[in-house]
Amino acid sequence: MTTAFDPETAENHPDIEKQWAVKAMHQAETYFKLLQAVDTNKIKLTRLDDDIYNHFRQEFPKLELKELKVDDDFKCGAAKEAWRQFLQKYEQVADYNFGTLLRIRSDQDYTEENSFFVTRMQFYAIEIARNREGCQYQKYS
Repeated sequence: MTTAFDPETAENHPDIEKQWAVKAMHQAETYFKLLQAVDTNKIKLTRLDDDIYNHFRQEFPKLELKELKVDDDFKCGAAKEAWRQFLQKYEQVADYNFGTLLRIRSDQDYTEENSFFVTRMQFYAIEIARNREGCQYQKYS
């Protein structure tokens, strides 16, 4: 007999959380190396970049990309609801809701003070927009 899984009462397992954090940090390091190596206007993160960018700017036309306001842009009730609505369209994207690090200031590296966790689709939306709007850290030559 199988019992139903209730995510509301599920416990967090430290080993799984560590694996998740390691994977998120590896992805962040890889992405930052990419930003340093190539012209960010040429980066394609998904096959849906155009759709993601257009949808993002339709739903979040005034969101400032150079320095995110974590509480206002992501954590408050209205922002959470707006992001939830946005994310629903991308459930078919692999790992769309996987935890990913996002930089607060686009001109700085990933640090504890300059990063916070978002879903993969939020990362894609912000970073695709940063790439297209010229708001990225650039070190390539």
